Amino acid sequence: MTPQQSHARKDGRLRGRLKRWLPETLFFLVIVAGIHLWRTADMLNASGEPAPPLTLPALDGNQGGLGPDNPKTTLVYFFAPWCSWCAASAHNIRNLRDWRGEEDLGVVLVALSYQTRGEVRAYIERHELDMPILLGTRTPAADWGVQVLPTYYLEDSTGRVVHRDYGYSTLAGLWLRSILAD
Repeated sequence: MTPQQSHARKDGRLRGRLKRWLPETLFFLVIVAGIHLWRTADMLNASGEPAPPLTLPALDGNQGGLGPDNPKTTLVYFFAPWCSWCAASAHNIRNLRDWRGEEDLGVVLVALSYQTRGEVRAYIERHELDMPILLGTRTPAADWGVQVLPTYYLEDSTGRVVHRDYGYSTLAGLWLRSILAD
């Protein structure tokens, strides 16, 4: 067999594989996109609409939240102490706050679906999260369209939602989204 014949044979096999894999890959991507659209359908709109008010009891016993006078981009992160994806994301939230600095990026964590304050406190200590922790209920979860945990929103300095998502997010992804929200 000549080198040209060998090359043509390999090229033919490659085309055959592409013909098989391309439709399967496209089908998979369409399914993933459809699931994502379905899961985000009830979330707040990320087209610059004002976020609902968020005033809840804080883990430290005070009242906390967000209001229209918040002067910086803020990440609002809804989590549950039992959620493994939330635990996997916790270090990214902490590192994002360190990278951006408290003066440039606000981070507010909202605990949902917990049994006791102690359970939330243990989660916060285990993941070394040093930021405001609010104790959420079904009402703010519904107001903010939280269907899946973790869910997070980025608000710009005017209190408008500019990004939304759910599930695990990398540190680089969170950082880039927070920069774009500025």
